[in-house]
Amino acid sequence: MSLLGGADWAIIVVYFLLVFGVAIWVTLRERAKRGTSTDYFLAGRDAGWFLIGGSLFASNIGSEHLVGLAGTGAASGVAVGQFEILASLILLLLGWVFVPFYLSSGVFTMPEFLERRYSEGARWYLAVISIVGYVLTKISVTIAAGGIVFEALMGIDFWTGALVVVVITGVYTIIGGLRVVLYTDLLQMFVLIGGAVAVTVLGLNALGGWSAMTDTVGPTFLTLWKPMADPDFPWTGILFGAPILGVWYWCTDQFIVQRVLAAHDQDQARRGTLFGGYLKLLPLFLFVIPGVIAYALSQQGKLQLETPDQALPTLIGVLLPAGLRGLVVAGLLAALMSSLSSVFNSTSTLVTWDVYKKLRPDASERRLVLVGQVTTAVLVGFGLAWIPLMKLISGQLYQYLQSVQAYISPPIAAVFLLGITWRRVNAQGAMAALVSGFVLGMGRLVAELNKASLDGGGLLFTFADINFLHFAVFLFAFCTVVLVLVSLFTAPPPEEKLAGLTFATVSRTRDEAHPPRWRRTDVLLSVLLVACVGLVWLYFS
Repeated sequence: MSLLGGADWAIIVVYFLLVFGVAIWVTLRERAKRGTSTDYFLAGRDAGWFLIGGSLFASNIGSEHLVGLAGTGAASGVAVGQFEILASLILLLLGWVFVPFYLSSGVFTMPEFLERRYSEGARWYLAVISIVGYVLTKISVTIAAGGIVFEALMGIDFWTGALVVVVITGVYTIIGGLRVVLYTDLLQMFVLIGGAVAVTVLGLNALGGWSAMTDTVGPTFLTLWKPMADPDFPWTGILFGAPILGVWYWCTDQFIVQRVLAAHDQDQARRGTLFGGYLKLLPLFLFVIPGVIAYALSQQGKLQLETPDQALPTLIGVLLPAGLRGLVVAGLLAALMSSLSSVFNSTSTLVTWDVYKKLRPDASERRLVLVGQVTTAVLVGFGLAWIPLMKLISGQLYQYLQSVQAYISPPIAAVFLLGITWRRVNAQGAMAALVSGFVLGMGRLVAELNKASLDGGGLLFTFADINFLHFAVFLFAFCTVVLVLVSLFTAPPPEEKLAGLTFATVSRTRDEAHPPRWRRTDVLLSVLLVACVGLVWLYFS
């Protein structure tokens, strides 16, 4: 049964009209440039900071993200918000450390950057891993979330809802490329935040305010720092393991980095990451806290919470009046469509630039754009074909698919970080680290999935049972050692391979003694962002 009334449906219709209106406006405005690959895949490399920051936030937040954060908040408190808070700091790393190398190299994709720094083999590794990972995880999860939103809140059949979302998102992504994705993401950011604010404010009002929530749930629910023995979010894993996964996701993953590659210049890219960093302070309060509110309301007997993952849908159904429900559902759809359009565009960029253009280096600009559009259409078709198969996939296999990227990220983070900081690491070391890290990560996955059948006191069980954040630290350290040792025992990379790609070889043309005003402003904003993170950590400690 639909939870929505006439006013809610009117708001949802207006939302869809706005999205298509923005997509059509951007497409018509830029129709003269549509034949160039730079415009289609990187929005003409002229995006400003506000557009970049809004897109970083919107593309990262999906419907499953919203439901999952609220559900985990209802189950165990605010500790899951650490990943959102840490993202603010990692985005500073992207803007200040990685962006100068990415933009000065002129690359379209992250695999292309690895080829510039290391070798063709490193490029193929990252391209294949990324494409397979996006298709099997990001697209499938987002489509499933869309079907659930339609079924649970709108009373529309799961398959029909998923079909609507995939087709609508695919159409405007195919037509406009990254430029349309950026502008629709910006619109969806406002809708998403507006809906989340409505849920949080009305939830706190029903509860009796912030103090009533803290009194009901107790201090352990409102601490970001869990003991080292905590099975989910140990403080050691958060402090040392989560940043490794964050570096991979925020600084080296095409899905995210494509936004800063589209920047007009380094200044706009860095400011975009700063804006995104400030926006990433919001999820703790707007997405996690509603889950805590739902738990507190259930403790007070004001609502029934069957499972933690029902926290957000229950709040929407019980607390929100007509009209506001439509706004929140539009926010969920915004989260869903921004993530789906981003993964469609990023995957088509990888396929076009790192597979097709690699095999057909003489392809024309128009052919590259056509391949990107056809690839997106194929991805839409794959998404539609995937829908009936999703119920056939066992929970264990689905968990495996979702975990793959978490266990392959430390080797990727290692080769990127050491690649720009130390000129001595070479292609042989990078491939050795990537391959050995992949094998070790997959070994951990297989052991984890078969943990129930392992000897409880054995070494293999211990290997399978270690917290995944602690394992990320171990895997990162292992890959770093492999990368360094293999590089030292083989020939150093040629100097021409390093030009502009490491700190030691980058050209410094700015007057460092008299930094321009924009740099002083950006430094101050960065320091303020770090201070905000510190205050959040202090309050929720």
